Amino acid sequence: MINYLELPAQHLAATKTFFETVFNWQFTDFGPDYTAFSQEQAGMNGGFYRANLASTTKNGAALIVFYNTDLLSIGQKIEQAGGIIVQPIFDFPGGKRFHFTEPSGNEFAVWSE
Repeated sequence: MINYLELPAQHLAATKTFFETVFNWQFTDFGPDYTAFSQEQAGMNGGFYRANLASTTKNGAALIVFYNTDLLSIGQKIEQAGGIIVQPIFDFPGGKRFHFTEPSGNEFAVWSE
């Protein structure tokens, strides 16, 4: 069982604000270089650590995929919060999805049936 997820964040404050705005996550700071999110909002416990790195599929990172029933609406919310759609909505076995990056450059996806 996967228990905890850690991701880099070049712009820790901007990343926190993005996830608070788009996904209603809450964070607990552990010093200036680490912030944690909880399973209650995110579905898994984890955190972001300050680093000059980004998690993207181009560099071989795992892709974290969110679920949302309204891809167009969540895509607009992502862009309004400073995210960038890097791969527009496309079909894949099981549904549709798109990929985006958040303000620190980490890549994620959102899918729906």
